[in-house]
Order: sequence, then structure tokens, then C-alpha cells
Amino acid sequence: MALAFGDRLAGIRHRLRTPDGVELEVREFGDPNGPELLLVPGVAQSYLSFIRQFDDPALQHFRIVSYDPRGHGLSGKPSGEEWYRGRRWSDEVRTVMEGVGLRKPVLLGWSLGGRIVRQYLVDYGDDRLSGLVFLSCRPVELPEFVGPGNKVLESISMQDLGSRIDVAAQFLRNCFERQPDPAEFEFMLAYNMLCPFEIRQQIGGWWTEPSISSDALRRVEVPTLVVHGARDILVLPDAAKATADLVPGSHLSIYDDCGHSVFFEAASDFNVELADFVTDVIASSKDSTNPVKLRGRPA
Repeated sequence: MALAFGDRLAGIRHRLRTPDGVELEVREFGDPNGPELLLVPGVAQSYLSFIRQFDDPALQHFRIVSYDPRGHGLSGKPSGEEWYRGRRWSDEVRTVMEGVGLRKPVLLGWSLGGRIVRQYLVDYGDDRLSGLVFLSCRPVELPEFVGPGNKVLESISMQDLGSRIDVAAQFLRNCFERQPDPAEFEFMLAYNMLCPFEIRQQIGGWWTEPSISSDALRRVEVPTLVVHGARDILVLPDAAKATADLVPGSHLSIYDDCGHSVFFEAASDFNVELADFVTDVIASSKDSTNPVKLRGRPA
């Protein structure tokens, strides 16, 4: 049987502990001395979601770090809503930054990861960041940004394993306009199932007052890229437009033929855009008299 991503890189493994005692699975790839990228995945996903970034030549000169958030992958899975609220998420980001010695990374959040990035901004601001990337997410949690692809979660029977698998598979399908091949899909479904549905429900109850989120975005001073797929049915593209409107000087990039997983569906184009963004951000930070001028695709 052919293995999905059979030549995937293992990366350097770290095990870190958050202030509230949750162990995190952390991996890093690329050039340990390169510009820093910290990637935060979505709900029921994993650092493995970014597998097409770890080995792309366009990104090999960066130091790329990613991790499984609490409740996901090989990280700790405490039970109870209180473990999946507010500052616990932002303290995870800070734990990773300090634990692997990131000095001033570009912080990227996909889907739930974008809300985690937003929480980091609420609690810590952007002083220790070089830039931000909001990827297919709704950092301001307005209900009108929730797409129809989420309705599949309403049909789950928590007492039936078969139902859980069916729902997880359909939700994963809804993450893509351009579908992964069968072996890739099986690989992804496996790490999706590592997030217990009880924890998915507990995460689903996390909500932040929109005015708090909006204020945090308005205070952003670092260069920011907002990326979204025009055919996303989980988080509607209007969420990206709202985010770009709130963050001063941000750049909005829409991929017309992609769904929720732009970084996988259009990996080559996305990786070049991300590399250009980080390169421009780092160049600008070395010359404070020359503000960053973002390259990239038209919105």
C-alpha cells in the first residue's frame, strides 16, 4: 500500500509544558538560524496539517515551528471546558515561543489557530512578533461568518463511534475544495480522530466578545497578511475581509479556486506568497525607516 506523504520530514521534536501543566507536542523544520515562522493549526488538526510547508524549497531557509494545540494530536488532552478558554490558548503560544527560543516570529493561525492568534494579541499584543498571517479564520466570532459546511457537526451521536467517524470524515471533506487523494485523506482523518469529540464540543463553546477581538486587531502594528479561499464553506470569505478591514495596513489575498485549506490546495502558490511576505517583513524590520511593502496576489 502506498503511504501518504511517505517521504515526510520528521522534524526536531520538543515536549513542552504550559503554565497550567498541559504537555505540548512541538516540531521544528528548516534552517535553525533562519527567519522564524510559528504555525498554529485548526480544530481537530495537527502540526502535520502543514506538511506541504515543511519540505517546500520556497520555505527551507526559514525556521518553521508548529505544534499540536491542547486536546489535539500528541499533546495533552485535559477534559473540561475550563481548559479550552481564553488565556490558556495564548499561554500555549508563549510557551512554544519561549520553549524553543523563538525571538520574534511571524505568527500564522489557520481556522481555530486564527482565533488562538487573536487571543494571543488580546493578552500579549504584538511586541514579540515580526508579523501576522490570518489563514481561513474568523478572529472576530460573528455568526454570519460561519459557513454551511459546519452543519455536519449537528448530526453527531456522541454515543456511537461510527457516527463520530462519519462526521469527522465529512467535516474533513468540507475543509477542501480541491480534495486530497485517498491516501492523503486517510492520513488526515487519522490525526483528526485523535481529538476526542468531547473536547471538540468543549472547544466549540469558546467564544470571545466581538468588541474585545476587534479592539485587539485594531491595535496591531506589525505587517499582516490575511489569506482565504473564495470557496470556503466552513468560514465564509467575508470573515477575511472583515479581518483585513480591522488590521491597519493589512494585505488581503483571496484564492479563487480554493476552500478552507489554501495552504494545502494551492501549496506552491501559497508557499511562495508566504515566503515573500516573511522576507519582506524581515527586510523591513532591519530598516525601520523603510516600511514594509507587501508583495503578493491581488485581493
